[in-house]
Amino acid sequence: MVAVGVTLVFWASAFVAIRHLGDHVGPGALSLGRLAVGSLSLGAVLLARRGWVRPRRADWFRLVVIGLLWFGVYNVALNAGERRVDAGTAAMLIQLSPVLIAVLAVLFLRERSTPYLWIGLVVAFGGVAVISLSTSPGGDRDVLGVLLCLLSAAVYAVSVIFQKPLMGRLPAIEVTWVACTIGAAACLPFAPALASDLGGMTAADVGWVVYLGVFPTAIAFTTYAFALTHMSASSLGVTTYLVPPITVVMAWLLLGETPPALAYVGGALCLVGVALARRKPRSRDPRPVPA
Repeated sequence: MVAVGVTLVFWASAFVAIRHLGDHVGPGALSLGRLAVGSLSLGAVLLARRGWVRPRRADWFRLVVIGLLWFGVYNVALNAGERRVDAGTAAMLIQLSPVLIAVLAVLFLRERSTPYLWIGLVVAFGGVAVISLSTSPGGDRDVLGVLLCLLSAAVYAVSVIFQKPLMGRLPAIEVTWVACTIGAAACLPFAPALASDLGGMTAADVGWVVYLGVFPTAIAFTTYAFALTHMSASSLGVTTYLVPPITVVMAWLLLGETPPALAYVGGALCLVGVALARRKPRSRDPRPVPA
């Protein structure tokens, strides 16, 4: 539970930091800077840590998929999306992923399926539709920003399904470091853009990039992987629905922004959808069978 709490707070702060840096560094450059810092931080810890568990040959496919999707595509798409929607709305859209994780877990991890799961999925998608129809703080609708956030949610869900089988064999920090390093390597084409953006950034903005790499990336992804070792994918995914309210409070305090009013309605529908998806049918007490 401590690992879950650390993950939620740091991931919520990431939405605020990304929104703040949106005018100073490009989406790809920010992803490369964040992942490079995260990879170096985790690598330093691994060097001081004894006992490297060698992944199996089949594990490498999963690690590459996680690195490319969760650390590569997810970050670039989310960074681009938050240039078009506020931090709170982006956090709400990303929270479609718990329902997607629950559905994928039924299909690929053989977790139990219930009618409530599919009803919850429909309700949650309705919530996303409401958020997409809400207006941004500037008064304009930005469908592209919504779609980019939904892409991030989709690759997030797929990555969790790929990661879950690894956690029974590999330490959380090793999985996170390998995937983070693969994601950083995939973002290397953005190196010239990062070098250019760094020249015009203040020391405070550079500090925010370092913060993203150390805390929401290196630490939070490791604590999430650790929690995934001890919880089912769907159960852990539901806990991230605490991220949006934390993000809204942080964005209000640090950025002075709040999501559009209609976005709260959509966010509430997403929460209801997840609650329905996680509901289990009541088990009836067996009646005594006459002799």
